[in-house]
Amino acid sequence: MEIEKFFNNIKEQFKKLWKFKIFRYAVILHGIYFIVSLILTLTVFRNQNDFLVYYKVGDVFINDINNLYTADYNWPFRYFPISALFFVPYYLLGFNLGFIVFNIINLILNILICILLYKIILIVKGVNHESEDNRVIFYLCLYLMSLPQVFNYILGQINLYITLLLLISLYFFLKHTTLKWNFFASLILGISVIIKPITLFLIPFIIVINFNLGKKKFEIQYLKSIIRLVGFLIPVSLNIFIFLINPELLNGFLNVNLTGEDTILINHSFSITKLVQNFLIAIGFSQSQLLTLQLPIFITTLIIFGGLGFIFYLIRRFDNYSLIYGYTFGILIMLLGYFDSWDHHLLILTPLLIIIIFNVPRNSSLTKKFVKPTFFFLSFFDLVFMGIWFLSQEFFPFNFASTIFLLLLFYAMSKYCLIKDLQFNNNKF
Repeated sequence: MEIEKFFNNIKEQFKKLWKFKIFRYAVILHGIYFIVSLILTLTVFRNQNDFLVYYKVGDVFINDINNLYTADYNWPFRYFPISALFFVPYYLLGFNLGFIVFNIINLILNILICILLYKIILIVKGVNHESEDNRVIFYLCLYLMSLPQVFNYILGQINLYITLLLLISLYFFLKHTTLKWNFFASLILGISVIIKPITLFLIPFIIVINFNLGKKKFEIQYLKSIIRLVGFLIPVSLNIFIFLINPELLNGFLNVNLTGEDTILINHSFSITKLVQNFLIAIGFSQSQLLTLQLPIFITTLIIFGGLGFIFYLIRRFDNYSLIYGYTFGILIMLLGYFDSWDHHLLILTPLLIIIIFNVPRNSSLTKKFVKPTFFFLSFFDLVFMGIWFLSQEFFPFNFASTIFLLLLFYAMSKYCLIKDLQFNNNKF
C-alpha cells in the first residue's frame, strides 16, 4: 500500500508539473538529448567517448590492476584507484548494455538532482522571493535543457554522480546541525572525491571557521570541524591502502594527474593553467621545457585562486548558509586551476548557481550582473565557443570565454563575502 501511495503521489506531482509549458519543453528536449546520445555514442562516437575509458578501466582493474594508469586508453584515467571498482559492473555488462545502463542511471540522477535542488531551495530561499514555485520550476527546467547535458550523455561521463553526492551532502549540512549529521554529510562528500577528485578543493571550506573583522579574532568550532574533516577523509584514505600495497599505482596516479605528458597537450580546456600552457606552446616552448613548467604553473594558479578564495571566505561578513558559497568557491578553484576543465564539468557548478540565485535577495546585483549571466552562458553558449576553438586552434588555441565568466563569478563571490549589508542593491555592489 505504501509503494502504491508513493507512485500515486509521483503521478499527481507530474500532472501538476506537466501544466507548465517550460516543463513540457524540458522533458521533451531532455528526452531527445538522451535518445540521440545513445544512438550517436553506440554508432558514430563508439571509439570517442569517456565511457569507453571507464569500460576499459573495469577490465584492467580485474585483470591487470598494476597497469591501471598505464594501460592503453583513449584518454588518461585520472581518478583514484578505488574508483575503478565502480566501473567493473559496466565492464561485465559489455560495452553496449553497459553504456545504456550507465546513461539510464544518469537520467535517473538528473531527476534526483532536480528534487534535491528543489528541497535545498525551499530551505535557503530568501524572504523576498515569490512564495509560489513557478520560478523554481523555471530554473530547474533550464538546468535540464542546458547543453552540457547532451555532452555529458554522449561522452558517458560521471559528473552527475558527483553533483548528486555534492547536493546530498549540502542538503544534510543545511538541514541538520548535529555532529552525527555533519559527519554523515562530510562522509558523502568524501565519497564524491573517490569517484572523481573534482571536489577535493572543498576540504578547507567545510572547516567551521571565520575571522571576525570587527573583533579581529578567529572564531572556530573545533569539534564540528574535526568531525567534518574526519568524515571527508575516511573515504579518501581508503586509497592509501591500495597505494601502500602497490606503490606503482601512486607513481602512475601522480604522473597522469600532475607531471605526465598528457597534461601538457593543447586542448580546449578553459582553466587558467591550460590557457597559460597553450600560450607557451603557441610562442614556441618545447615539450621538454613545458614538462618542467607545468607543475609550477598549476601550483601558482592554485595558490592564487585557492588562497584568495579561502581568505575571502574566511573573512565573510555573513554566516547563514555560508556553505553554499564555500562549495561554489571549491568547485570554481578546481575549474580555474586544474589542467583539464571541460564543458561537462559545468553540470557540477550550475546547480550551485541556481541555489545562489534563490538565496540572495530577489533583485540583488550579485545575481543580475554576475550569477545569472554566468549561469546562462555556461548552460547554453559555452559549447559554441568550444566549437570555435576547434576551428581556430591552429592559429588561436585559446578557449577563454568560459574562463572570463568563471573569473567574474569568482570576483563577485569574493566581493559578496566582504560586503556587510546583504541586501546588495544596485548602489552597494
